[in-house]
Amino acid sequence: MDPVRHLKISVAILAALITGGTIGYMSLEGWSFLDALYMTVITLGTVGFKEVHDLDAAGKLFTIGLIIFGVSVLGYIVGSLAQIMFEGQFQRIIGRKKVERKIDALHDHYIICGYGRIGALICREFAARPLPFVVIEKGSEVVSKLEQEEYLFLRGDATEDDTLLRAGIKRAKGLISVVTSDTENVYITLTARGLNPDLYILARSGEDGSEIKLKRAGANKVVSPYQIGGSRMAQAILRPNVVDFIEIATGREHLDLQMEEIRIPEKSPFIGETLVTSGVRKATGVIIVGIKKATGKMVFNPHSHTKIEALDTLIVLGEPGEITKLEQLVSCESCADSIINHDTKEPHDHA
Repeated sequence: MDPVRHLKISVAILAALITGGTIGYMSLEGWSFLDALYMTVITLGTVGFKEVHDLDAAGKLFTIGLIIFGVSVLGYIVGSLAQIMFEGQFQRIIGRKKVERKIDALHDHYIICGYGRIGALICREFAARPLPFVVIEKGSEVVSKLEQEEYLFLRGDATEDDTLLRAGIKRAKGLISVVTSDTENVYITLTARGLNPDLYILARSGEDGSEIKLKRAGANKVVSPYQIGGSRMAQAILRPNVVDFIEIATGREHLDLQMEEIRIPEKSPFIGETLVTSGVRKATGVIIVGIKKATGKMVFNPHSHTKIEALDTLIVLGEPGEITKLEQLVSCESCADSIINHDTKEPHDHA
C-alpha cells in the first residue's frame, strides 16, 4: 500500500481513538468533556502524568486497552512518516500537486488514454510539435517511465468519469484511446462522448468488428494499427519509391521536407482568392497537394484557379520554414496583402 495512504488511515484511526476514549471516560467515570479529553490525550501520549481522578476497575481496564491500541497506532504513524521521508515520498507528493495544477490549467489539449507502445509514440510526436496533452494510465509499472519523460499524466482508470474529469475533458480538444483492450476502448469512448459531446475522439481497434462498435460508441475515427502496419509493409514491396516519399514527407527524422495541414481562419485575407492570385506558391514555395473543404469534400491536386474559402484545410508540402511562413500569412491581413496579386485575370469561357 502507498505510504501516504498508510499515514491517512493511521491518522483517521488515531482520531477515532481520541473520540472513543473521550466518550468512554465520560460514560464510565462520569467526567466532564475536558477532563475526559485530557485523560485520553495523556494516556495515548504515554507521558506518565497522574490520572485526572481516581479510576474504578472498569476505568482501569478501559485505560489499559486504550494504551495498547494507542501505542500501536502512534508507532504505525511514526513508521509511515519515516518511510515517506526516507523514500522521497514527500517530494513526490509536492511534485504531484504541481502536475495536477498544470493539468487544471490546460485548455484545448489532448487526452491520451494508455501509455503502451502506440501511446508512447503518440506522446513523442505531440511533444515534438509541441501540443498540450495529458496521459491517463492505470498501470503502476508505467508511471516511472512517464515521470522520466516529464509528461503530464494521471494514474487512474480512463473508463471512469472522475478520471476523465480530472484530466480536463470538458476543456479538451480531443481524446485518443489506445489501450490494449477493445472493450476498454469502447467504454472510454462512451464515457468521453457522454461527458463532452463536441470532443474529437480517435480510438484504436485491434479485432475485427470492433471498428463498428467504437463508431457506435461515439468515436469520430477508428484506426487499426495491425491493418495499417500490414498495408504499409505490402506497399513497401509493391511501391517502395512511393513509400519512401511518404516517409520523407511525413516523418520527423527528415527535416528538409514535410507535409502539413493548415486551416484557413474565418477572417483570413486569402478567403475568396484563388491559388494563383493568393501568391502562396511564389511567396512561400510550398506546394498545395490538396484542399479539404469545409463541407468535408477532399480536392486532390487542385488547379490554380481553385478558390480558397473560410475553414478550408490546405494540405501542403514544403520545407518547415516555408510551412511556418504560410501559417503566419493565412492569419495576418497586413502580411498577406503584400503578396496577393489582384491583377491576375481569371480565364473566361468562350463560346
